[in-house]
Amino acid sequence: MTENFKDLFEASLKETEMRVGKIIKATIVAIDREFAWIDAGLKSESIVSLDQFKNDQGEIEVQIGDQVDVVLDALDNSNGETRLSREKAKRIEVWDALEKACDDQETVLGRITNHVRGGYTVEVKGLRAFLPGSLVDVRPLRDISHLEDKDIELKIVKLDTKRNNIVVSRRAVIEAETQEDREALFEKLSEGSVVKGVVKNITDFGAFIDLGGVDGLLHITDMSWSRIKHPSDMLALGDEIDIKIIKFDNDKGRISLGIKQLGEDPWASVAEELAVGTKLMGKITNITDYGCFVKLKEGIEGLVHTSEMDWTNKNANPHKLVSLGQEVEVMVLEVDASRHRISLGMKQCIINPWQAFADAHKPGDKVNGKIRSITDFGIFIGLDGNIDGLVHISDVAWNKAEDVVKQLKKGEDIEAVMLSVDIERERIALGIKQLSDDPFTQYTSANDKGAKVTGVITAVQQNGANVELAPEVEGFIRVADISREHVEDARHVLKVGQEIEARVSNIDTKRRSINLSIKGLDEDMEKTAKTNYKAEQMAPTTIGDLIKEKLNK
Repeated sequence: MTENFKDLFEASLKETEMRVGKIIKATIVAIDREFAWIDAGLKSESIVSLDQFKNDQGEIEVQIGDQVDVVLDALDNSNGETRLSREKAKRIEVWDALEKACDDQETVLGRITNHVRGGYTVEVKGLRAFLPGSLVDVRPLRDISHLEDKDIELKIVKLDTKRNNIVVSRRAVIEAETQEDREALFEKLSEGSVVKGVVKNITDFGAFIDLGGVDGLLHITDMSWSRIKHPSDMLALGDEIDIKIIKFDNDKGRISLGIKQLGEDPWASVAEELAVGTKLMGKITNITDYGCFVKLKEGIEGLVHTSEMDWTNKNANPHKLVSLGQEVEVMVLEVDASRHRISLGMKQCIINPWQAFADAHKPGDKVNGKIRSITDFGIFIGLDGNIDGLVHISDVAWNKAEDVVKQLKKGEDIEAVMLSVDIERERIALGIKQLSDDPFTQYTSANDKGAKVTGVITAVQQNGANVELAPEVEGFIRVADISREHVEDARHVLKVGQEIEARVSNIDTKRRSINLSIKGLDEDMEKTAKTNYKAEQMAPTTIGDLIKEKLNK
């Protein structure tokens, strides 16, 4: 019997050794001021500090006869005692509970105890966990004083029992609650419904409105039918407003809101009320680099482009022409109700200087002005009404216009003739050469083709010579028309300053050229001489013939 009992006891110890470091069941058999006596079914009873059986309030949680979980630390230590730990058992129970909470995505309670680099330390069920700063809230928080000294709900996002590492998140709890609120609210929302909301945030492009746990975007273009510079012109943080749901995407969780949609669209009848050509008064509400916006009625604004602000200042700075709040008269130029756009003009409400000039002058009238600028293609002359007229280079002089232009200076008073006016293109054509008769036309009218003319050679080159026939009138003799004899180089026969006689062989009015021929004149003179010679040969030679010729006459 003794041997059998001994074998059984040793087998029991071997089985118990397999449980060292693990939780075993034990019974409280006695309690004194400092210790609790525990029977774990081993060789002897063990004592455990009474502090390990106290709760957070310092109260003893057990009494004699209670069964508790303890961890077997060691068997038969140096003092011949078996060492048990209730504290370690509690820790294992906590870790098991945390593992279950992590697996099941359940929340746990924790309390912030300290601020550390990158976040905060949190006590969770007696264990220390780490709460990163980015996981405190859905938005970064600079001040967490409202979370200190109180239990907060957390979710475990990382758990490492070997390294005693626990990472928790308050943000995950908020997002889960928000998601539940969103789903519940989404079931109630529908496009076209009017709800109440609170302005939560204001940006340059709009405002975010809290609809009761769910945010919607109120874009700046949906705040008012009129143009506004910034959302803060209409809203302030914390404002409670009525708002309309204009678009609702349940799948993406996006809600588009509008205030202007609460009223009727003023653009619905704008095409009938503001016909093209209508003149009316409006107030300038905004000035940009490209023009100004004018309020015509509540919710209706139009754009006066800088090109439609003044007849003459095409690229003027709008800020120098108008001011905010100024009342101006405008004309409706174009209406696009579908795109909510109206093009307006200010210059159309004042006299068009181009039209006024056309009414006051007819082609051929003389005008006076100052030279505004000189270009390669002509001269701009300032006229009445602060407009310019152009004297094209071809209308500066009848001949050698480039030389004439070189003699002119900017700011100089000058006279010209009005040639034409294009009101739509805002162009006035002027001429200076038209102030005098065309010397070419005068000369060719008096000296037609075949006429005998005289002139002075002004230039000689191999292929011919230039001949001045009259002031500002020049002709040209080709080398082949110099003589009936072959001439290789005109420079061998003619000289500058030499006076010659020639016949007009050709006139080109388009090119304003006159061709001369000395050879042709010589041929004409030879023909005349031959004719005269024949007449002399046929004349009477006797006195009888002369008397007879006289009697016949």
